[in-house]
Amino acid sequence: MRKIINQNRLEAAEQLIRLICISDDKSPDIFFKLHKQVAEKFGIGMLSNDELTKSYHILLKNGKVPKDKSVEEYIRLKRVRSLSGIIVVSVLTKPYKCPGKCLYCPTQEGLPKSYMNKEPAVMRAVLNNFDPYRQTQNRLSALSATGHNLEKINIRVIGGTWSYYPKQYQGWFIKRCFQACNEFSSSRKTFPIRLSRAQKDNETAKHRIVEISIETRQDYINILEIKRLRRLGVTKVELGVQSIYDDILKINQRGHDVATTVKATKLLKDAGFKVAYQVMLNLAGANIERDRQMLKELFSKSEFRPDYLKIYPLAIVREAEIYKMYKQGKLKPYTSEELISIIQEFKCIAPYYLRIERIIRDIPSDDIIEGGAKVSNLRQMIQEKMAREGKYCRCIRCREVASRFDEKVEYKVFREDYDSSDGREIFLSIESKDCRLVYSILRLRIPSSLNEVCFSVLNKAALVREIHTYGPQLGIAERKAGCVQHRGFGKQLMVKAEEIINQEFPDLNKIVVIAGVGTRDYFRKLGYKLNQTYMVKSLN
Repeated sequence: MRKIINQNRLEAAEQLIRLICISDDKSPDIFFKLHKQVAEKFGIGMLSNDELTKSYHILLKNGKVPKDKSVEEYIRLKRVRSLSGIIVVSVLTKPYKCPGKCLYCPTQEGLPKSYMNKEPAVMRAVLNNFDPYRQTQNRLSALSATGHNLEKINIRVIGGTWSYYPKQYQGWFIKRCFQACNEFSSSRKTFPIRLSRAQKDNETAKHRIVEISIETRQDYINILEIKRLRRLGVTKVELGVQSIYDDILKINQRGHDVATTVKATKLLKDAGFKVAYQVMLNLAGANIERDRQMLKELFSKSEFRPDYLKIYPLAIVREAEIYKMYKQGKLKPYTSEELISIIQEFKCIAPYYLRIERIIRDIPSDDIIEGGAKVSNLRQMIQEKMAREGKYCRCIRCREVASRFDEKVEYKVFREDYDSSDGREIFLSIESKDCRLVYSILRLRIPSSLNEVCFSVLNKAALVREIHTYGPQLGIAERKAGCVQHRGFGKQLMVKAEEIINQEFPDLNKIVVIAGVGTRDYFRKLGYKLNQTYMVKSLN
C-alpha cells in the first residue's frame, strides 16, 4: 500500500511540472492554483519541494520538459526560505527513546517520536540512514541544483528530545554537520577530527554554518546543558511549550509545569540564545476561547515573549495516543474555519519583534484523520482573508523584505523596548518608514541583576542575541543591485547597540554576541574577539 501511495505522489508531481511548463502565465498565483488542482485530483496533500525537484530533473533529463527558469524558481522558493537571507538545512536525529509520554505525539517504528514517515525531512533522513553528514550534503546538493547560494547555512537539528540523546552522539552529530559543510563541493575529505577543529575550519569555509538550532524539552534546560549547547555551537533553542496552562499540560501528560517553561526561557535568554516556542491548539482539555487567550498571554506576560513562534494545530493521527480520545468522542477537532479565526485574530496583534515561523506541521493531510489541520495551505488562506479585509500581520516573517527591496524607498532605524524574563529587551530594526517592510534586525538584551551567569564572560555584559539582514541570500563577499544584504545595515545596528550601552547602561562594560561559528570573522572585523564561545568587545 505504501508503494502505491508514493507512486501516486510521483505521478502527481510529474503532472504538475508538465502543467507549469506549458502554462503561459507563470505567476506564483497560477503555480499555486495548479498545485492545488493537482493535489485535489490525486487526493493527496500539497507536494513537497523535494518531490517537485526530483520530478523536474527526471523529466528534464529524459527530454520530456524543457529547461524552465520559472519552474526552477517556483520549486526553489516553495518551502526553502532563501529569501530570508540564509539557507535552512534540516537534519534529523536517529530514532531514540523519548523521556516524554505526551498523548499528542505520534510514534512510528524506526523514527524519532513525533515525526511521521511521509514528512519531507524524514524521508530524506531515512534514505540517508539518519547519517548527519549524508543528510547535510544531499540537501545542499538539491538546493545547489535549484540555484541557491549556499555560503550561509542554518543547520536545524530535528528529531527527538535533543538533550536526552547521549552526549557523545550529540558531539559526533554536530561535528559531522560541520564537516559536511566544510567539504561540500570539495574533493578534500578530512580524517576523523575533533569538533573544535571542524568549527575552526568552518570559520573561513566556503559554506559556513551561521546558525544551529535544536529542539528540546524545557525540563532538560539547566546551566550544564546551556554550557554544552554553547560548546556545540548552538545559537537557537526551540522549546515544546505546547500550552501555558498547567491543567492542559497535565491532561496531555506533558510531564512538566508552566514554571519550568518560564525558568528555561529566562536561562536561555540570559545566555544569549534566540528562543522559539512551539505551541499547540486543540489539545485535550483546551477550547477555542482558551486557545485565543493563550496566544495573547504569550506576549502580554513578560515571563514568556519568545522571539519565534510555531503554531501547530493538533493533527489527529492513528499513531498517537490521543487518537483513542478522539475515537471515544472525548476530543473534537477544530474546523479550518475555527483555526483561521483563532490564528488570524492573533496575527493582527502579533508584536513587531516576533517571527511566526510556521502555522502547521509538515504532516501529509492523508495521514490526518479529521479537522482543520488537514489544510496544508492554512497560512496562505489566512493571509488571503486578511488581505480581503484590509488587515495585515506585523510579525517579521510577513514583513521581511524578501525580493521587494527598492533602493528609492526611504527607511529608518526603529527601537522597541520591552520587559522579558526579568530582563530588558531592546529590539532594533531597519524598516521602511511605514513599517511594512523590515530589512534588518538586532535583538539586544540587558539581563536582570539576578542573572545566573553561565560563563564568566557574561558578567556585566549586554547580549546581542540576534543580528539578521533579510532579502535574497548573497555570497559572503558579494554585493548586488536590488538586494538588501551587504549594504552595511548589520554594522549600522551594531554601532547603534554599542551607543545605547555606552550612553544608557554605564554599569555594563562589554557587549557579547552569541555568534554562529560561521559569522565569527564578520564580528572580528567589527573589533570583537572570541572568548568562551562568544564574540566579545569591551566598551567604555
